[in-house]
Amino acid sequence: MERSMRLVSVTIVLVLLFSVTEMGPMGVEARSKSGKAVKERTCEAASGKFKGMCFSSTNCKNTCKTEKFIGGECQGFRRRCICNKKC
Repeated sequence: MERSMRLVSVTIVLVLLFSVTEMGPMGVEARSKSGKAVKERTCEAASGKFKGMCFSSTNCKNTCKTEKFIGGECQGFRRRCICNKKC
């Protein structure tokens, strides 16, 4: 019984950890020429061309640029290539 409770606890912690690592900020605050804070939104999408686990953000960024995005990086527990662009 104690062993199964430990397994349930570990499973819940792993699920929570996985869900938290997949979340991230969607907006970026920038400054305009006048110095006022301006909200600049950044949209993210999974790369359609990048295959396999993402270990090099440079490769991810280059792949995203071929897909008409401004950049990209490896993110999350599953190490996916996430591309970004201005909305």
